[in-house]
Amino acid sequence: MKITAAHTLAMSVAAAALVTACSQSSTETQSGQTAHEMDMQHGEAPDVDVAEYADNFTLIDQNGEAHELFYHADAPAVVIMTHGNGCPIVRGAVPDYQKIAAQYEAQGIKFFMLNSNLQDTRESVKAEAEEYGVTLPVLIDENQLIGESLGVVRTAEVFVLDPAKGFKVVYHGPLDDRQSYERARAKADNHFLTEALDQIVAGQDVTVEGPVLSPGCLVNFPERDNREEHANISYASEVAPILLDKCADCHSVGGIAPWAMTDHQTVRGWAPMMREVIRTDRMPPWNADPHVGKWKDDKSLTNDEIKTLIHWIEAGAPRGDSESDPLAEANLQIPEWPLGEPDLILTLPAYDVPASGIIDYTYPVVENPLTEDKWIRATTVKAGAREVVHHVLSGYMSEVPEDGRGSTGRWEFSTGGYAVGAESTIAEDDIGTPMPAGGAIGFQMHYTPAGKPMTDVTQIGFYFHDEVPKYVSRSSVILDASIEIPPNTARHVETAYLEMPHDAILERVFPHAHYRGYASNMKIRFPDGREELLISLPKYDFNWQRGYEFDEPLEVPAGSLLIASYTYDNSENNFANPDPNAKVTWGEQSHEEMLYTSFSFRWADETSDNRKDEYQEALNANRLFGAMDDNIDGKIELAELRGMMGDRLKPVFPALDTDKSGALSKEEFAQMNAVMQRMRERARSSGQP
Repeated sequence: MKITAAHTLAMSVAAAALVTACSQSSTETQSGQTAHEMDMQHGEAPDVDVAEYADNFTLIDQNGEAHELFYHADAPAVVIMTHGNGCPIVRGAVPDYQKIAAQYEAQGIKFFMLNSNLQDTRESVKAEAEEYGVTLPVLIDENQLIGESLGVVRTAEVFVLDPAKGFKVVYHGPLDDRQSYERARAKADNHFLTEALDQIVAGQDVTVEGPVLSPGCLVNFPERDNREEHANISYASEVAPILLDKCADCHSVGGIAPWAMTDHQTVRGWAPMMREVIRTDRMPPWNADPHVGKWKDDKSLTNDEIKTLIHWIEAGAPRGDSESDPLAEANLQIPEWPLGEPDLILTLPAYDVPASGIIDYTYPVVENPLTEDKWIRATTVKAGAREVVHHVLSGYMSEVPEDGRGSTGRWEFSTGGYAVGAESTIAEDDIGTPMPAGGAIGFQMHYTPAGKPMTDVTQIGFYFHDEVPKYVSRSSVILDASIEIPPNTARHVETAYLEMPHDAILERVFPHAHYRGYASNMKIRFPDGREELLISLPKYDFNWQRGYEFDEPLEVPAGSLLIASYTYDNSENNFANPDPNAKVTWGEQSHEEMLYTSFSFRWADETSDNRKDEYQEALNANRLFGAMDDNIDGKIELAELRGMMGDRLKPVFPALDTDKSGALSKEEFAQMNAVMQRMRERARSSGQP
């Protein structure tokens, strides 16, 4: 459907003729439209093609939650109404739209709003949504790419998509005919949206046609109006530099990506796929919300980079007149050791990766050959077969485990990890991690088959300080082994926290969940009650896990809570879900789940010659309490006892509750913890498991 200026002119002439026929001002005309309907069509419209089908996309809403269109492939319909702050038509339509949503969501129909306004921000949309009672997700189209491709012209336009027909646009137009500019009627005569939805629910084809133009505020799409100029976007000077900076670490010969960006011709062939993975936020694999925090070595695409790439691709990915091809000239080679020859290299056991299938994490162990203590300055993990090594984590253990399994729960501190583009962990010049002689290094290996059998022999290189550094790098973890995720639940939230007993400097965070992980965040609650969101992953992806290092380390006062929250998707819409009918609990295997956020920091008043090991012991002693105190009120009630530990504590809860308050205080819990620790020590000394 194309809306042209000529069409608009014809409508205006017809409307002017109706003005002289007062007796017909609210009756049906010969064309079948009322004067009110014609009045709704006043105004100019650009030449815009309304999309026949909606391409997939992922957008974040006003509350920081991610939504992917094709996630709702099994819905009878997806409805999107365009939104804009300050638009009277939108404000007037929202109550009606939300009533319709409440009526039809029971039928499985999904409702969203879409804000493509240049002048609106996520923060301003959230504020207006709260003021006007908007409870539906308002998807923030800050790059305008979704509005451009749908053919949005005004706010308050409605798009009804039929997933069964490839997300075909089966209705486009106004919600109803109740509103016009500066005027509104008490009731609508025509209910276009509900009529279309009734036809869908009845299994019929949608035949409803609303007015060609909807009343609403015009949305400015400058790049859509500038489409002819997109063919002039320079591959050599604009596109290739983005690809080299943000994509080539993976998309190089021998890299983990399935294809290499070797030259323009190759990129052009893959261009449609590039458009799709950028629009759906699958690539680059950097999942931190750009609106929350700033990070070192940020691999996400900026808004300008996204628009440059998408508009260049939609213009046909032209080579242009330049004879230069920066991708071909780069001849990218993966360095063996990007930081130079390591001081110590440990080689992991060979692992045979099959051509296909799912491989659960493996946990190999390598003994530490050091005979004297060292201080780690940096580590680099060198994947043996980069195509199949998805990520690597490592940690020090003072004893070699008898079962040969280097599980993460046994690690005393992290010794670095690997993700594509993040092979090295480097400390500041005056910070280091003590690495005692002996013991072992445990590893968590995540392999992803790449279509042919491969054998991986990964290595880790250690770089040591020549002299003892001034500060000590520490690490800890927020975890909750009592999580219980009910079956067939799309959005289940679990939370745990860790109280910092002394002033600290927070440097890096690493969220971790498994296949059902949907989103994750971490915030800090200061001693005065203020809260600040530190990191948000609106679209957590089990396949792309990495640490995020703060651009500027964060000061954490004593008494602050570091709170980790995870949202899990245990529904059948989660394509990676092994079994939506299962009640899911904690476990190391991918079909089980974890709430596990590790973080690196240092104690503010700790130096290498004034160690504060007792601080670390006090921190770790807080962990279990923070895992079980689900409502974060500083006490543990009987209803909060879940999981294996909860089952053990329930029978003795009355005895532990010494003040008979009905809840365990931190002091009561600490006494219980001390008793349990002594019992564990006696059991170990007697040789019991």
